Amino acid sequence: MVEKKTDALPKHVINMAWILVLGAIAPMLDATMVNITVNDLARDFGATLSTIQWVITGYVLATAVAVPFAGWLVNRFSGKWVFLAAEIAFGVFSLASALAWNIDSLIVFRLFQGAAAGMLTPLLTTLLVDLAGSDAMGRLMAVVGLPIMLGPILGPVVGGIVLQYASWRWIFYINVPIVILASFLIALKLPNFEAKDRHAKFDVIGVALLAGVSSTIIYGIVQASTKGDFTNHTTLAYVGAGVALMVVYGIYAHFMGDKAILPIRLFTRKNFSAAMVGMVVGGVATNGAMLLLPLFFQNLRGDSVIVAGLSLIPQGVGMLLARPIVGKLIDRIGARYVTIVSLFITLVGTVPFVYFDGHTAYWLVGLVLLVRGIGAGGILSPLMTDAFVGGSQRDSGSISVASRTFQNIGGAFGSAVIATVVAGYMTTHTSIAAGYQTGFAWSAGLSLLILIPALFLTNKLSKK
Repeated sequence: MVEKKTDALPKHVINMAWILVLGAIAPMLDATMVNITVNDLARDFGATLSTIQWVITGYVLATAVAVPFAGWLVNRFSGKWVFLAAEIAFGVFSLASALAWNIDSLIVFRLFQGAAAGMLTPLLTTLLVDLAGSDAMGRLMAVVGLPIMLGPILGPVVGGIVLQYASWRWIFYINVPIVILASFLIALKLPNFEAKDRHAKFDVIGVALLAGVSSTIIYGIVQASTKGDFTNHTTLAYVGAGVALMVVYGIYAHFMGDKAILPIRLFTRKNFSAAMVGMVVGGVATNGAMLLLPLFFQNLRGDSVIVAGLSLIPQGVGMLLARPIVGKLIDRIGARYVTIVSLFITLVGTVPFVYFDGHTAYWLVGLVLLVRGIGAGGILSPLMTDAFVGGSQRDSGSISVASRTFQNIGGAFGSAVIATVVAGYMTTHTSIAAGYQTGFAWSAGLSLLILIPALFLTNKLSKK
């Protein structure tokens, strides 16, 4: 009886978690839905591909820049109203994007939409930690990770269906009812979270430096993906500038102490530093494969966008199946072995793609994707959870900022690395299948790097 009581999450906590997740779903879907509208936007606005690309790149950069602001806002004001304001802003600029009259207005509206989206995910994490404390962290992070994991899978499916029957403007219109419902529930059901420090001063320099770190590194990585070369001058300059800003921030935060938006002392905790490294490496490993899978179905098997999206459903099902189990295991045994076991399950679901081609049976591909989903569903959650272990409630905002920043960088880097590898291979070889197989081989190999930070994550078994 005691064990059951320990495992059970209070119903009100579960309800609050799902309301917050509902608020984060639209931004997660939007990040990938818009990617498939490039041709439609180019045709309707008569713009070049390089200009249209800023509809996507601008959103990503604005998301990265906004993340540090979330940490200060949630410390200074009630988390409920900050989250609600960001949610409403996302809805307003989604509507504005749908009504855009030229490509310039669309890019501007997407920048504001991305800024709102950039604050929602770290706010979501912070509020859940404040709501439930550390005992149920694993189970709650499994809920938080759901929109982050399913967004790249469901986004192309929803986007493909919308484009099949309506114009690209409906990619943005469909966000509006979701935002209205989420905003209503947030205002009505979410408790008033007390500000952690109503007198907290805005760390202008710290926020500017962190925003500069993430935006310059991500922009440099995006340029590498576009040019198909990590040694081009633009990439080296921007990534180098990002690293330099990171060093400057480290020096600045050292002297500022706890007044910094992201205190350096957090990195003195072994599990926190390991979680941050794990998020970067995990993003490299998982996002690369996420990029390849839709292309595998479309370019290698000749499937439509909708069919390719539907073919990825088994992976989403696997993630859903893993979510509750992973959450309970994290709370019981810690993040270390959950991450390691999930990694190897992910590899079992990735390595077969090194040998798959356009003639591989759909049932076999679907089965492997199901396995991959089960594994991938257990990588992000333990890393996110362990970042909070040992930290105080006052640190939750800063930890959320750090987590999202490292996730963004790792995700962008992973997509760029795999895209560059595949593009480079195909320029010297004629086999499309071999190009994708090489990409999956790289993804599997890079995944093994997660083992290094995983060894430094929390292990509750050793304490029993």
